[in-house]
Amino acid sequence: METDNETITTDFILLGLWPELSHLVILMCIILLVYFVAVMGNAVLILLIWLDSRLHSPMYFLLSQLSLIDLTLISTSVPKMVTNFFSGKRTISQIGCGTQIFFSLTLGIAECLLLTLMSYDRYIAICNPLRYSVIMSHTICTQMAIGSWVGGAVTSLIHTVYAMHFPICHPREIPHFLCEVMALLKLTCEDISAYVKSVVVSSFLVVLIPLSLILISYTLIFLTILHMNSPEGRNKALATCFSHLCVVSLYFGPAILVYMRPDSSKTPKLNQSLFMFNAIFTPMLNPLIYSLRNKDVIVAMKSIIIRRCPLGRMKACTHL
Repeated sequence: METDNETITTDFILLGLWPELSHLVILMCIILLVYFVAVMGNAVLILLIWLDSRLHSPMYFLLSQLSLIDLTLISTSVPKMVTNFFSGKRTISQIGCGTQIFFSLTLGIAECLLLTLMSYDRYIAICNPLRYSVIMSHTICTQMAIGSWVGGAVTSLIHTVYAMHFPICHPREIPHFLCEVMALLKLTCEDISAYVKSVVVSSFLVVLIPLSLILISYTLIFLTILHMNSPEGRNKALATCFSHLCVVSLYFGPAILVYMRPDSSKTPKLNQSLFMFNAIFTPMLNPLIYSLRNKDVIVAMKSIIIRRCPLGRMKACTHL
């Protein structure tokens, strides 16, 4: 529809990642490489856990869900960002923007909940090993995974619908590489102070409370480890927790800085950097952390490679 030679549109314009940089092509190529590594790493990890019976345990089932979340999370932003950059078109439709907000929030909250449940799994495995198979049954693990996805989806749907209903009265330019709730709300001229407070409360519920539960779980775990008589058992218990603690630090650190900082300290550049780390680099690092430091995953990978190698190359494969 055209009025007075001006086109009225509901599309938004994503200004992109640091548009003032002079070497954006190099940055986009690096991001594409990170995306490829993240997709391959998470897909391989999911495939290994599915194919190898030695990885059919609660811990690895939850890990496969984490990889699925990471795989989907990075795919909600990178393809659109790279396509916009190389095509020269920076627009995103209103439906596309709402969809991107919904999925990014759903996956972020689901990962937060899942990491909390994974710490509970480690707590049961180390502090109550005799009842582990009973408490962490297949049914319970499935319910944990479903609960994480549903909890993320419901919370995200509420925020997405509410944020998208505000009228836009400023230029429809979002200083970000993806549609993000707080960046979108800066375009409205209505008083959103009440909604911003609700975002802070939601952040407290889905970030600080799970983080507190994780810290409590690991405090109890480390107290149990200190009382172990066997050095081998102590080292094995620490090894199983180290990877999860690394992932928790990578995820919760930027999340707290994004949503828990005072408004006066929030700048578009810093927010973009934190979002890029959380939504792009963390999904690449998670499978690397779990695979490189996990003997079970490495053994499963070697086993799959050997089985898929031709008979004539069997000797070469066994040296992998």
